[in-house]
Amino acid sequence: MGQKSELKLLGTPASHFVNRVQIGLNLKCVNYEFIDQNLGCKSDLLLKSNPVHKRVPILLHANEPPVIESLLILEYIDEILPHVHPILPRVPSLRAHNRAWAYFIDTKFFPLFEDLRQSPNKEGQDMAKKQIREVAKLLEQVFVECSDGKVYFGGDNIGYLDIALGCFLGWITFSETLNNYKVFDETISPRLLEWAKKMRLHEAVKKARPTDDALSKHYTMIQYIKPSRTA
Repeated sequence: MGQKSELKLLGTPASHFVNRVQIGLNLKCVNYEFIDQNLGCKSDLLLKSNPVHKRVPILLHANEPPVIESLLILEYIDEILPHVHPILPRVPSLRAHNRAWAYFIDTKFFPLFEDLRQSPNKEGQDMAKKQIREVAKLLEQVFVECSDGKVYFGGDNIGYLDIALGCFLGWITFSETLNNYKVFDETISPRLLEWAKKMRLHEAVKKARPTDDALSKHYTMIQYIKPSRTA
Protein backbone atom coordinates (compact mmCIF):
# COMPACT_ATOMS: atom_id res chain seq x y z
CA MET A 1 0.00 0.00 0.00
CA GLY A 2 2.99 2.24 0.06
CA GLN A 3 2.73 3.24 -3.60
CA LYS A 4 0.64 6.27 -4.36
CA SER A 5 -0.92 4.61 -7.41
CA GLU A 6 -2.37 1.77 -5.30
CA LEU A 7 -4.82 3.96 -3.38
CA LYS A 8 -7.10 6.58 -4.89
CA LEU A 9 -9.81 8.65 -3.25
CA LEU A 10 -12.57 10.14 -5.39
CA GLY A 11 -14.15 13.13 -3.74
CA THR A 12 -14.66 16.85 -3.48
CA PRO A 13 -12.68 18.96 -0.97
CA ALA A 14 -15.75 20.59 0.60
CA SER A 15 -17.49 17.30 1.47
CA HIS A 16 -17.25 16.43 5.16
CA PHE A 17 -17.80 12.78 4.27
CA VAL A 18 -14.76 12.92 2.02
CA ASN A 19 -12.86 14.81 4.74
CA ARG A 20 -13.77 11.95 7.09
CA VAL A 21 -11.93 9.46 4.90
CA GLN A 22 -9.00 11.84 4.49
CA ILE A 23 -8.62 12.10 8.27
CA GLY A 24 -8.56 8.32 8.55
CA LEU A 25 -5.98 7.97 5.82
CA ASN A 26 -3.84 10.70 7.39
CA LEU A 27 -3.94 8.94 10.76
CA LYS A 28 -2.81 5.75 9.06
CA CYS A 29 0.02 7.67 7.36
CA VAL A 30 -1.12 6.38 3.97
CA ASN A 31 -0.07 7.94 0.69
CA TYR A 32 -3.00 8.25 -1.68
CA GLU A 33 -4.04 10.05 -4.83
CA PHE A 34 -6.95 12.45 -4.45
CA ILE A 35 -9.08 12.66 -7.60
CA ASP A 36 -11.24 15.77 -7.42
CA GLN A 37 -14.77 15.27 -8.74
CA ASN A 38 -17.18 17.73 -10.29
CA LEU A 39 -20.51 16.61 -8.86
CA GLY A 40 -22.37 18.70 -11.39
CA CYS A 41 -20.80 16.67 -14.20
CA LYS A 42 -19.85 13.28 -12.82
CA SER A 43 -16.89 11.46 -14.29
CA ASP A 44 -17.08 8.05 -15.92
CA LEU A 45 -14.80 6.74 -13.18
CA LEU A 46 -17.23 7.89 -10.47
CA LEU A 47 -20.25 6.42 -12.26
CA LYS A 48 -18.46 3.15 -12.91
CA SER A 49 -17.18 2.89 -9.34
CA ASN A 50 -20.51 3.72 -7.64
CA PRO A 51 -23.21 3.08 -10.26
CA VAL A 52 -26.11 2.80 -7.80
CA HIS A 53 -25.68 5.86 -5.55
CA LYS A 54 -23.40 7.85 -7.88
CA ARG A 55 -21.78 9.76 -5.01
CA VAL A 56 -18.50 10.25 -3.21
CA PRO A 57 -16.35 9.34 -1.36
CA ILE A 58 -15.12 6.30 -3.23
CA LEU A 59 -11.90 4.50 -2.32
CA LEU A 60 -10.06 2.59 -5.01
CA HIS A 61 -7.40 0.19 -3.77
CA ALA A 62 -5.31 -1.57 -6.41
CA ASN A 63 -7.46 -4.24 -8.09
CA GLU A 64 -9.96 -4.55 -5.24
CA PRO A 65 -13.64 -3.65 -5.72
CA PRO A 66 -14.43 0.01 -5.00
CA VAL A 67 -15.24 0.81 -1.38
CA ILE A 68 -18.07 3.30 -0.85
CA GLU A 69 -19.71 5.10 2.12
CA SER A 70 -17.36 7.03 4.41
CA LEU A 71 -17.90 5.00 7.58
CA LEU A 72 -17.41 1.73 5.68
CA ILE A 73 -14.23 3.11 4.12
CA LEU A 74 -12.94 3.96 7.61
CA GLU A 75 -13.55 0.38 8.71
CA TYR A 76 -11.89 -0.94 5.57
CA ILE A 77 -8.67 0.98 6.07
CA ASP A 78 -8.70 0.02 9.74
CA GLU A 79 -8.92 -3.66 8.80
CA ILE A 80 -6.14 -3.60 6.22
CA LEU A 81 -3.85 -1.56 8.49
CA PRO A 82 -4.84 -2.69 12.00
CA HIS A 83 -1.50 -1.96 13.65
CA VAL A 84 -1.16 1.66 12.47
CA HIS A 85 -3.23 3.97 14.65
CA PRO A 86 -6.25 1.69 15.32
CA ILE A 87 -9.49 3.57 14.67
CA LEU A 88 -12.24 1.30 15.97
CA PRO A 89 -12.10 -0.19 19.47
CA ARG A 90 -10.98 -3.80 19.55
CA VAL A 91 -13.73 -4.86 21.98
CA PRO A 92 -16.80 -5.96 19.94
CA SER A 93 -19.34 -4.29 22.24
CA LEU A 94 -17.45 -0.98 22.07
CA ARG A 95 -17.22 -1.24 18.28
CA ALA A 96 -21.00 -1.68 18.13
CA HIS A 97 -21.47 1.26 20.49
CA ASN A 98 -19.24 3.47 18.30
CA ARG A 99 -21.06 2.43 15.13
CA ALA A 100 -24.44 3.22 16.66
CA TRP A 101 -23.44 6.75 17.63
CA ALA A 102 -21.71 7.36 14.29
CA TYR A 103 -24.98 6.40 12.61
CA PHE A 104 -26.79 8.81 14.92
CA ILE A 105 -24.40 11.61 13.97
CA ASP A 106 -24.98 11.00 10.25
CA THR A 107 -28.75 10.61 10.41
CA LYS A 108 -29.80 12.90 13.27
CA PHE A 109 -27.12 15.57 13.76
CA PHE A 110 -25.76 16.50 10.33
CA PRO A 111 -29.25 16.79 8.71
CA LEU A 112 -30.18 19.52 11.19
CA PHE A 113 -27.65 21.82 9.53
CA GLU A 114 -29.38 21.24 6.22
CA ASP A 115 -32.69 22.08 7.91
CA LEU A 116 -31.11 25.33 9.09
CA ARG A 117 -29.84 26.14 5.61
CA GLN A 118 -33.21 25.50 4.01
CA SER A 119 -35.34 27.26 6.64
CA PRO A 120 -37.24 30.05 4.85
CA ASN A 121 -37.81 32.23 7.93
CA LYS A 122 -36.36 33.17 11.30
CA GLU A 123 -38.77 30.93 13.19
CA GLY A 124 -37.60 27.89 11.29
CA GLN A 125 -33.95 28.88 11.68
CA ASP A 126 -34.34 29.36 15.42
CA MET A 127 -35.97 25.94 15.72
CA ALA A 128 -33.13 24.31 13.79
CA LYS A 129 -30.53 26.04 15.96
CA LYS A 130 -32.34 24.87 19.10
CA GLN A 131 -32.40 21.29 17.85
CA ILE A 132 -28.72 21.44 16.91
CA ARG A 133 -27.80 22.56 20.41
CA GLU A 134 -30.03 19.91 21.99
CA VAL A 135 -28.20 17.21 20.05
CA ALA A 136 -24.87 18.83 20.94
CA LYS A 137 -25.84 18.50 24.60
CA LEU A 138 -26.57 14.80 24.06
CA LEU A 139 -23.26 14.29 22.26
CA GLU A 140 -21.55 15.93 25.22
CA GLN A 141 -22.88 13.09 27.38
CA VAL A 142 -21.66 10.55 24.83
CA PHE A 143 -18.22 12.14 24.87
CA VAL A 144 -18.02 12.01 28.67
CA GLU A 145 -18.98 8.34 28.58
CA CYS A 146 -16.61 7.32 25.79
CA SER A 147 -13.57 9.45 26.60
CA ASP A 148 -13.28 8.32 30.23
CA GLY A 149 -11.87 11.72 31.21
CA LYS A 150 -9.36 11.83 28.36
CA VAL A 151 -8.90 14.09 25.35
CA TYR A 152 -10.82 12.28 22.61
CA PHE A 153 -13.84 10.04 22.18
CA GLY A 154 -11.21 7.37 21.56
CA GLY A 155 -9.36 8.19 24.80
CA ASP A 156 -5.77 9.27 24.40
CA ASN A 157 -5.92 9.05 20.60
CA ILE A 158 -8.36 10.00 17.87
CA GLY A 159 -10.81 7.17 17.27
CA TYR A 160 -13.83 6.29 15.17
CA LEU A 161 -16.28 8.74 16.76
CA ASP A 162 -13.71 11.53 16.74
CA ILE A 163 -13.44 11.14 12.97
CA ALA A 164 -17.19 10.64 12.49
CA LEU A 165 -17.99 13.95 14.18
CA GLY A 166 -14.71 15.81 13.66
CA CYS A 167 -14.95 15.71 9.88
CA PHE A 168 -17.76 18.29 10.20
CA LEU A 169 -15.84 20.88 12.21
CA GLY A 170 -15.13 23.03 9.17
CA TRP A 171 -18.82 23.21 8.32
CA ILE A 172 -19.73 23.82 11.97
CA THR A 173 -17.48 26.88 12.06
CA PHE A 174 -18.90 28.06 8.73
CA SER A 175 -22.47 27.63 10.00
CA GLU A 176 -21.72 29.42 13.26
CA THR A 177 -20.30 32.43 11.43
CA LEU A 178 -23.08 32.54 8.87
CA ASN A 179 -25.94 32.14 11.36
CA ASN A 180 -24.51 33.90 14.43
CA TYR A 181 -24.78 31.11 17.01
CA LYS A 182 -22.62 28.50 18.72
CA VAL A 183 -22.94 24.74 18.34
CA PHE A 184 -20.56 23.88 21.20
CA ASP A 185 -20.08 26.26 24.16
CA GLU A 186 -19.17 26.36 27.84
CA THR A 187 -22.82 26.11 28.92
CA ILE A 188 -24.12 22.97 27.24
CA SER A 189 -21.02 21.22 25.91
CA PRO A 190 -17.80 22.38 27.59
CA ARG A 191 -15.99 19.09 27.02
CA LEU A 192 -16.87 19.05 23.33
CA LEU A 193 -15.76 22.65 23.04
CA GLU A 194 -12.30 21.65 24.28
CA TRP A 195 -12.39 18.53 22.13
CA ALA A 196 -13.10 20.61 19.03
CA LYS A 197 -10.11 22.84 19.77
CA LYS A 198 -7.85 19.79 20.10
CA MET A 199 -9.21 18.22 16.93
CA ARG A 200 -8.67 21.35 14.86
CA LEU A 201 -5.02 21.44 15.93
CA HIS A 202 -4.34 17.79 15.10
CA GLU A 203 -2.22 17.44 11.98
CA ALA A 204 -4.38 14.70 10.47
CA VAL A 205 -7.46 16.91 10.77
CA LYS A 206 -5.74 20.09 9.60
CA LYS A 207 -4.59 18.38 6.42
CA ALA A 208 -8.14 17.25 5.62
CA ARG A 209 -10.02 20.42 6.52
CA PRO A 210 -11.40 22.30 3.49
CA THR A 211 -10.47 25.92 3.03
CA ASP A 212 -12.94 28.67 3.85
CA ASP A 213 -13.03 29.49 0.15
CA ALA A 214 -13.96 25.90 -0.75
CA LEU A 215 -16.73 25.88 1.85
CA SER A 216 -18.06 29.24 0.67
CA LYS A 217 -18.10 28.21 -3.00
CA HIS A 218 -19.79 24.90 -2.18
CA TYR A 219 -22.41 26.64 -0.06
CA THR A 220 -23.13 29.13 -2.83
CA MET A 221 -23.49 26.28 -5.32
CA ILE A 222 -25.97 24.28 -3.24
CA GLN A 223 -28.08 27.36 -2.67
CA TYR A 224 -29.00 27.31 -6.34
CA ILE A 225 -28.77 23.68 -7.42
CA LYS A 226 -29.62 20.41 -5.77
CA PRO A 227 -26.26 18.89 -4.82
CA SER A 228 -25.21 15.30 -5.33
CA ARG A 229 -25.25 13.55 -2.01
CA THR A 230 -22.06 12.39 -0.44
CA ALA A 231 -21.81 9.86 2.32
